[in-house]
Formats: sequence, structure tokens, C-alpha cells
Amino acid sequence: MNYNLLKEIGLDGFDLTYLFIVAYVLILILIIVVIIQAVKFKKLSKKYAKFMSGKNAKSLEKDIIGLYEDNKFIKVAEEKNRNDIRTLYKKLTSTFQKVGIVKYDAFNQMGGQLSFSLALLDENDNGFILNCVHGADGCYSYTKEIKNGMCDISLGNEEREALNIAMDI
Repeated sequence: MNYNLLKEIGLDGFDLTYLFIVAYVLILILIIVVIIQAVKFKKLSKKYAKFMSGKNAKSLEKDIIGLYEDNKFIKVAEEKNRNDIRTLYKKLTSTFQKVGIVKYDAFNQMGGQLSFSLALLDENDNGFILNCVHGADGCYSYTKEIKNGMCDISLGNEEREALNIAMDI
């Protein structure tokens, strides 16, 4: 076949079969791209129809404003909760968290282990020991202050044991 057009542009020996094959491949690729885009468009149309069902511009605007107000409320509540947690954590460090108790018989003639030593400590091992001694003539209570796990006054065996239990030693 003799094509004058190809001769004029300098391609007189070019076989048009290659041109048709390239064009055919490009057309197939374009058809595939169009099909993919049509599927995506259909999905998007369904989502849009679902989103807009029963709504007009005014009701949609109200919904968006409602969501914005809810978001603002949630942010304020979250900040309040964070502050409350910080406050509680600060207060918790000074509350009694560690407890140790030892029951014992103060006198040999008394039974039932009615005497006890109670150690109450905070997070930093500060607090007190309450020692209640029960005897035949009454019950006597004594307290000793504990700072950083130590006491300035000497401790009895039961008081030391209660302190060790509270400090988990």
C-alpha cells in the first residue's frame, strides 16, 4: 500500500499495523479507566444520596451546627476531666494508702489479742502509728508520728512490725 501522507512526513516505510496495535492498547486502557471511574462514581453517588436523604440545605446546616456544638461540648468536658484527674492525683499522694496492723496480747494474763498497732502511711511513707494497749484496768492509746518511714521515738516490736507491713518491707 502506498500512503502519500506517510511519505510526506517521512514515514513512507512505516507499517501501519504497529500504529493500530498501539492505538488498540491505548483504547483498552482508557476503557478500563472509564469503567473504574464509573464504579467509583456510582459508590460516591450512593453515599451522597444516603447522606442527603430527607434533607435540604437548612436541615443539613442545622445538623452540621449541632455536630460542631457537640464537638465543643466534648472538648470542654475533656479539659474539665483532665483537670479533675490532676487534682485527684495531687490529693491522692497525701492520703493514707498503706496500712499495716498487728494484733497482740499486751499482757500474759489477757487473751484474745485485744491490743493492736496500726500504721497508716501516705505515698511518701508519712503518717502515724496508733498503738492501743488493752489491759485489765482499761485500754490506752498512743500515737507516734512517722516521717519518710522513720520515727523519732523508739518503736515497740509490734509497732515496728506494723510499720514494716505498711511499708511492704
